[in-house]
Amino acid sequence: MSPGEAPPVEQHSEDPPAYPFWGYEDVGIFVGMILPAVIVSVLVMLGLGKLWPAVFKLPSIESLGGQLLIYLLLFGGLRQLFVIRYDEPLFASLRWTFPFPGIWAAILGGPLLAISVGTIGMLLNAPVVRNPFDGMMQARWEIALVGVFAVILGPLAEELVFRGFVLPILARSVGPIIGVAVTALAFALLHGPQYSWSWQHILLVGSAGGVFGWIRLRTGSTFAAFLTHATYNMTFFAAFLLQNRNAFPEAI
Repeated sequence: MSPGEAPPVEQHSEDPPAYPFWGYEDVGIFVGMILPAVIVSVLVMLGLGKLWPAVFKLPSIESLGGQLLIYLLLFGGLRQLFVIRYDEPLFASLRWTFPFPGIWAAILGGPLLAISVGTIGMLLNAPVVRNPFDGMMQARWEIALVGVFAVILGPLAEELVFRGFVLPILARSVGPIIGVAVTALAFALLHGPQYSWSWQHILLVGSAGGVFGWIRLRTGSTFAAFLTHATYNMTFFAAFLLQNRNAFPEAI
């Protein structure tokens, strides 16, 4: 270095933030959003029902439209939470990545899991419960609408929350096995009312949730868990339509 020349400046690359960069406080904030989102959704659907009763009083529109609004409010709030607190994008942070290793295994795993769960349910003598979509599928467009929610929107929302948002925190703090088990249990309890709190169904749904969690950690992609969940639901939905085709012949 010649006299008078400034010494070179050392370059230090910033270490990437630890993953996940969010914590339990953020989970608490998200949980706190649920009740306001439900209240807003109910009020909006009541208002729309008074303005356009011919449309928004249909069971399919009233129920699924309210559910869609809850999804939009919750994930809009979660996106703002990530942007305001961490200046990070939502989907990339939740590892909504594609492609991922083992894509065909994730796709084909859904139907295989559904067949396995159905078989075990028969062995456990799981009671037959009323499907929550009964009364919503009187026309082809209603069947299509229910199918979109059952196969795409429901799995999308559930995987982003349970396997994208909550599981990484638990895996970091209590380990992957307990993390997968806890999220699977929460996932099963969420579906408890749908199955009249049948222990057989809760056990089966929790087992499926454990598989979705394992896939999320194995592939590193929440999208992989979504694909398995979507094809799992698609298998059950197709079986439901086939078993009940005489109940709505005109719709099919």
